[in-house]
Amino acid sequence: MSISKFSSTFARLGAASAALLAPVAAFAQDAATTAAPAAAAAAPVADKGDTAFMFISTLLVLFMILPGLALFYGGLVRAKNMLSVLMQCTMVAAVLMLIWVIYGYSFAFGGSDSPYWGGTAKMFFAGVTKDSTAATFSQGVVIPEFIFAMFQMTFAAITPALIVGAFAERIKFSAVVLFCALWATFVYFPIAHMVWDANGMLFKMGALDFAGGTVVHINAGVAGLIGAIMVGKRTGYGKDMMAPHSMTLTMVGASMLWFGWFGFNAGSNLEASGGAMLATVNTFVATAAAVISWAIVESLTRGKASMLGGASGMVAGLVAITPAAGIVGPMGAIVMGLIVSPLCYFFVSVVKNKFGYDDTADVFGVHGVGGMFGAVATGIFASASLGGVGYAEGVTMGGQVMTQITAIATTIVWCGIGSAILYKVVDLIVGLRVAVEAEREGLDLATHGEAAYHS
Repeated sequence: MSISKFSSTFARLGAASAALLAPVAAFAQDAATTAAPAAAAAAPVADKGDTAFMFISTLLVLFMILPGLALFYGGLVRAKNMLSVLMQCTMVAAVLMLIWVIYGYSFAFGGSDSPYWGGTAKMFFAGVTKDSTAATFSQGVVIPEFIFAMFQMTFAAITPALIVGAFAERIKFSAVVLFCALWATFVYFPIAHMVWDANGMLFKMGALDFAGGTVVHINAGVAGLIGAIMVGKRTGYGKDMMAPHSMTLTMVGASMLWFGWFGFNAGSNLEASGGAMLATVNTFVATAAAVISWAIVESLTRGKASMLGGASGMVAGLVAITPAAGIVGPMGAIVMGLIVSPLCYFFVSVVKNKFGYDDTADVFGVHGVGGMFGAVATGIFASASLGGVGYAEGVTMGGQVMTQITAIATTIVWCGIGSAILYKVVDLIVGLRVAVEAEREGLDLATHGEAAYHS
């Protein structure tokens, strides 16, 4: 897609829609300059400030994965499985980085007119050079295509890594890596294209997802739930003590996630502008409100506020504000943070026990449920009357909320069916579960031949 074509897309959506859909810029990086030499001479030049901002944002998202997410999940499992979780997060991130360069970037943002995938034009980073650029959501403003592609690469790396927490402590290492590679190919890349590319089906419908409520969190949450069910419960689940072995590491990991999440949310603005600062403010206050809200709910229901609850509330608030970060106002963000924690708490403490599935790190209860709430709430609090940036011309709150629900339902169906099929395929190829003896010994020794701690 050329820059002129990208601009005409914005013209059809209207100025308000362009402001709402800040990540659109990112999702149409297929606007990389490929014009004739004469036209290229007049092409816009990337601003060094925006480039530096996106470079830092990209590194912050990497920090979310390693060591942030790895330590967060590692602290939640038993000591004998600590290293297995660290290794799974590390390997999934590494594999996805290579897949992204080989074909993932093209499948998501390759310039295809298809509403479902980006095509093959940019496989092996074809046409991506130090001189090619990607459009942002501001007319005539660009960033280097390399940094756009790397920023999106970190999203592609962290999303399947999030799934790891759902089936931790009993899955084969080879199964994790194979499943995540296949899942990214057939689930993540198509959803990313549908939501974030200018030709994507859900983008054209007007679905709002500033930084990944549907693409990242609902996607990972649903895949995690399917995985927890299909892999099965841990041996001794409900009978043996399976408390987190280190809340200290979990708190450290959660704090790293919050720190890195500013790259996740503010970076999705693609420019070092007021929109990025709005996302920054919202990432602060929504998360703070969710931490407080979870502590209050725990105090009322079980008499004590736990550190595990504090960390869970932190992540729930971050998840909820992700799709809305650059779209709602600070007061709307606070309300979202206050509401999301009771919802997630209900799912992790009541619904999970009611249905008996073993979601080790509550990936569905926090990321899935929090992402669904955040996506719907984005449609509500985007209203200018509630402090948001306003809707596109002719769009009402009810209409936007219905669009958000459609995006959620599409993601659930696509991810749910695709994940179930891929888990079965992986089970047939390498098997999903380790042997019972290996599970009892612990995956650190049984799979990796090492221990996290030595007395």
